[in-house]
Amino acid sequence: MPAESGAFSLAVPPLFAALAPARNILIAGAGGGFDVYAGLPLAFALRNRGAQVHLASLSFSELELIDRESWVAEHVAAVRPDTTSPDWYFPERTLARWLAAQELPSTVYAIPPLGVQTLRAAYRHLVERLDLDAVVLVDGGTDILLRGDESDLGTPVEDITSLAAVAELDVPVKLVTSLGFGIDAYDGVNHVEVLENLAALDRDGGYLGALSIPGPSREAALYRDAVADAQAATPDRPSIVQGQIAAATSGAFGDVRFSRRTTGGDLFVNPLMAIYFTVDLDKLAARCLYLDRIENTIGRRQVIARIQAFRDELLHARIPRAYPH
Repeated sequence: MPAESGAFSLAVPPLFAALAPARNILIAGAGGGFDVYAGLPLAFALRNRGAQVHLASLSFSELELIDRESWVAEHVAAVRPDTTSPDWYFPERTLARWLAAQELPSTVYAIPPLGVQTLRAAYRHLVERLDLDAVVLVDGGTDILLRGDESDLGTPVEDITSLAAVAELDVPVKLVTSLGFGIDAYDGVNHVEVLENLAALDRDGGYLGALSIPGPSREAALYRDAVADAQAATPDRPSIVQGQIAAATSGAFGDVRFSRRTTGGDLFVNPLMAIYFTVDLDKLAARCLYLDRIENTIGRRQVIARIQAFRDELLHARIPRAYPH
């Protein structure tokens, strides 16, 4: 658990205060694909402070195609710059190669989409292998912050599976941080409800505040370079989420075009997308109304079915509201 709220100060961002005692930190993309990239600015800053930072990703790549030597546990692959795979969509290897080019630690642990029980076993292996004393789940977007009775849940499957899996780990510090506020509006998320959830977590002592990534900072510059590298490596499927966040860190605003995938869209890139919103993972998990429904799942399809069953039984979803200002 992070420090008690009374230990926090305006002079030190609570995110960094909570992680200050940790020496071995895992930053993991909660929602799969390119989500791990949203953790890069935080990873760079923590490394500069002397922490050992490791990266992990729920992978949408065909991991079964990679070389056998990369597998370090049943559901955990250590992806390195020279990991071989015929899959053209492989964000973890793209990131590993970019990290190596920057002369940074270049292993990215990849985990296939799983149910809660199997994903937790994968995380337990990483806790033991890396001697972790902190885990930070990073969401590119905000749907991990939804509790279940909102007007729409966006795309919650991987995010909430990650939340449930990590909630039961015996690790001193467990956090969730969200980067890309507003992006999930494309998937139906009402961000007034996100703000309402953050306020409720604040009352519970579980909100660690908001922290903007300074555009001219080294962390932002490296992040933008990593995102541009990923877009070049995956031109047919670049990350729209990371593209918007990267654009926001450079001061872009409005309907910004950075990929053919956004042609004809209606983007609203703005400074809020470049802010980390951080919460205590256990307190967030305690507020999720359907976490018990997915606890005993083994595979991803079970998670999908149980979330849908919960939504079908929900009598009163919250009424979406427009932001009034």
